[in-house]
Amino acid sequence: MAKTKYNFVCQSCGYTTAKWLGRCPECGGWDTFSEEAEVTVKSKSYLPLGKEKIKPKTITSIVQVRTERLATGIHEFDRVLGGGIVPGSLVLLGGTPGIGKSTILLDAGLRFGQQGIKTLYVSGEESEEQTAMRAARLGGSTDQLLIMTATDLDAILLQAQAVAPKLLIIDSIQTMYNADLQTAAGSVGQVRECTAKLLQFAKTSGIAVMIIGHVTKDGNIAGPRLLEHMVDVVLQFEGDRSYAFRVLRALKNRFGSTNESGIFSMEAGGLQEVANPAGLFLEDRDCQAAGSVIGACMEGNRPIMVEFQALVAKTPYGMPRRTAVGFDYNRVNMLLAILERRQGLDFGIYDAYVNVVGGMKIVEPAADLAVVTALVSSYRNLPVPQGVLVFGEVGLTGEIRRVSAPERRIADGLNLGFTRFIVPAGKLPAVQGAQIIQVRTVEQALAAIFS
Repeated sequence: MAKTKYNFVCQSCGYTTAKWLGRCPECGGWDTFSEEAEVTVKSKSYLPLGKEKIKPKTITSIVQVRTERLATGIHEFDRVLGGGIVPGSLVLLGGTPGIGKSTILLDAGLRFGQQGIKTLYVSGEESEEQTAMRAARLGGSTDQLLIMTATDLDAILLQAQAVAPKLLIIDSIQTMYNADLQTAAGSVGQVRECTAKLLQFAKTSGIAVMIIGHVTKDGNIAGPRLLEHMVDVVLQFEGDRSYAFRVLRALKNRFGSTNESGIFSMEAGGLQEVANPAGLFLEDRDCQAAGSVIGACMEGNRPIMVEFQALVAKTPYGMPRRTAVGFDYNRVNMLLAILERRQGLDFGIYDAYVNVVGGMKIVEPAADLAVVTALVSSYRNLPVPQGVLVFGEVGLTGEIRRVSAPERRIADGLNLGFTRFIVPAGKLPAVQGAQIIQVRTVEQALAAIFS
């Protein structure tokens, strides 16, 4: 009997070695190697490409045909995709457990079916009855949505070829099994080979394929990073399960922009679209509390007004504590250092806490001025006057740098009742009913806010 040979495979990048390593030399990850049996992939493939078709063509000889996208009817979802799903594309949707990945794709399948577009939904984690119960909770029913529970990828693709749907949904890629490999489902080799087969199936059949991918504790899609390079579109579902709001972002999109985002709210009947999220997080706000300020941020290409809160309190310990929720922790430390150096504020004996209300995660630098304002407001115990809206990037020398789309931020803020706008200096047109104060330094901004 032949002895099985084992190798160690990095779960982050797929790097293979004969011995265990503490740190991967390819991706630099620590403790990412797991032992897997070495197997030989059989040469057969599901749909072999004909050798006679593999011929180079001139770019002028290729006829430019307008591709009709498949619109799901979920406008926020379609916006992130670039207008709908492109036939023959492979889309990867990632997110933490319970965030709503299966819900939004099942809802999309129901809407496709109601439009007369045949859809095949394959679940490797739930039975047909459980999937049907979830569909009933979403309030939809159609004969054009076919449900199947299977994990054998070859059997799934044979059924998809026989049914010939317009869209194939795989939930999830970590549960799929390729019989050509003898490793367990969910391993690096299985995930990589199953995705390769689905990619080949999508390109040869013209059927759009959407797959759900689990994420690791670091927020990356489980499996090798090669998986993200193989697919056409990578979507990320973000949000805190303690809150109802979810954000759908495009990390990669070969058929559209990656600047769009979709806002959803998790309700009893499933995910609901939030068409106008500008003032979504401004409810029940105490305008007289120190340490609270409204900042204008961009979520994709749309402005959204977010409340930033800060609490500065004297520390009972020798080392002050810094905590950030919804904002970059390292950036908070940088802004505190700027305030100490440029404004002479002593945070060395104070704990500093920063929170973004509503469970949002803000990553753009335009929120710097709002965080600085909230910290100073709490430090001095001075509330920010009502009707003030701030935005701007803060540099290490204390200057306020310009950000994108200031006119749109001001226009949406004006519609929500804000009258004073503390913005970076630049060429801005006068707006009726708005007092626009342009500042160049943090000192000027704080003087304009608290004067």
